Amino acid sequence: MTTKQILVVDNEQYIQEVTKICLETVAGWKVEIASSGQEGIIKAQTYQPDAILLDVMMPEMDGIMTFENLQANPLTKGIPVILLTAKIQASDRRRYAQMGIVSAIAKPFNPLELAAEVAAALGWSLEK
Repeated sequence: MTTKQILVVDNEQYIQEVTKICLETVAGWKVEIASSGQEGIIKAQTYQPDAILLDVMMPEMDGIMTFENLQANPLTKGIPVILLTAKIQASDRRRYAQMGIVSAIAKPFNPLELAAEVAAALGWSLEK
């Protein structure tokens, strides 16, 4: 089985570090980090991850605008996206689903459960 590759796009260094450590340690996945929407789009094109964890609230280009740019690009359109967001209500979840976003994980998240939440949203098993 090949190792899953995840791209985490978040402007907060603490979130980047916690997410990377959790996903690599708990799930054994390879994690790449981007600090902005623009950097995330570039890395998604070159890195071709199996999934993207995308922060909603970022300066300059927010997560929704980043997602729309990813969807408009044939190289990144097929990559599943999970939002990481502090603001999540039932209406937000419905809107995200209608847009084609796989799932949304609320911040702050439980670091030990993050890999399981991502795997469940994507239908992956967590076998290392």
